[in-house]
Amino acid sequence: MQEKQKVSMQYAIYAPKHLGNTIQLPASKSISNRALILHALSGGHTLPQNLSDCDDTEVMVRALRDWPDVIDIKAAGTAMRFLTAYLSVTPGSSHTLTGTERMKHRPIKVLVDALSYLGAEIKYLGEEGFPPLRVTGHALEGGTIEIPGDVSSQYISALLMIGPALKNGLELKLTGNIVSRPYIDLTMHTMHDYGLKIEWTDYNTIFAPHQEYQQKEYVIENDWSASSYWYEIMALSDDYDNEIKLTGLTDGSRQGDSVVRYLFSMLGVKTSFENTEPGVMTTVTLKKVRTRLPRLDYDFINQPDLAQTFVVCCAVMGIPFHFKGLSSLKIKETDRMAALQKEMKKLGYVIRDINGEELLWDGERCEASMEAIDTYEDHRMALSFAPVCIKIPGLKMNNPEVVSKSYPKFWDDIRSVGFTIEETPDNS
Repeated sequence: MQEKQKVSMQYAIYAPKHLGNTIQLPASKSISNRALILHALSGGHTLPQNLSDCDDTEVMVRALRDWPDVIDIKAAGTAMRFLTAYLSVTPGSSHTLTGTERMKHRPIKVLVDALSYLGAEIKYLGEEGFPPLRVTGHALEGGTIEIPGDVSSQYISALLMIGPALKNGLELKLTGNIVSRPYIDLTMHTMHDYGLKIEWTDYNTIFAPHQEYQQKEYVIENDWSASSYWYEIMALSDDYDNEIKLTGLTDGSRQGDSVVRYLFSMLGVKTSFENTEPGVMTTVTLKKVRTRLPRLDYDFINQPDLAQTFVVCCAVMGIPFHFKGLSSLKIKETDRMAALQKEMKKLGYVIRDINGEELLWDGERCEASMEAIDTYEDHRMALSFAPVCIKIPGLKMNNPEVVSKSYPKFWDDIRSVGFTIEETPDNS
């Protein structure tokens, strides 16, 4: 985690007294990035509809459209992993994959080792085990490989999506504890949508036989991860007449973060669907209710991207918590475990780290400095802390523009429901 970040912009954020509006959520980044790879593998000509407009998706669109020699994926971890696998099975291609300084310190060795075992030609251009990479594509035989199940699910998804393109298909055995299983299932579900047969053959084994991807029109549903910040806003609000409508979500979504509706029901937020037909995108209404748990214990092993939202929200609501399954947070856009502890301490909350895998708050407080919240080039730090202005008017935040990584219109959306933002230019 960086010690001090250069400030390009600072916001002071103020909440309205009453909330009420309809928000068009961004399209799912997770589904968009998977659909783009499957679209490319199918040789399709029409891009999936309702693609996310976030930074992570845009770098993939540009890479697959422009095919540059040097592909700069910036801070997009999904793009780095998915493109590494895709380029490996694209005959006649040879590209350098690089990104931000932080990206050059995010591990990729497990994926590269697996692809190399299958015969891929990948070279490290810097420190071994980390980007940048030079990937030269050619046909691969496939077969059976084992990789740890407790590393990033994006490694697993990257391998699964190219499995049908291998001459002998791919049998993938996951060893140890399997994290983020819903993201693996989301990948398999999206592959099914593209006409592929892929299945769990055992509790830890997935088989993708050699087969052809089908070209098809595909529509991306909106993002349950993005909804979590509106749930947090509702949970922190004090007005029981508040009502927020969120469009483009589906009941029974394969997105792992759709569990947010159940978790926030324990923090006093009720969810209502206008249409509950399977696979039909509809409008969700959030309302505040008076019941909530006095404490929340949860294992985020399957939904690590929700952890920041709940750490911040629970503490500010005064709800002690014990959250497990957080080890993957250390290799995200920043070390999210350390970042959360440091930034929450600025607000007067002492969060404890247990063995680098769990975060605990038992109600301990400290003197709050009320310094501006740093975002560490991490979109979810900005998104999860912004709602705190409901309890701390004028909350200051450095480099708020990082939300463009997953939710580019976030600041416009919260302005539309009455939040006020005062901007301060570069003070570095």
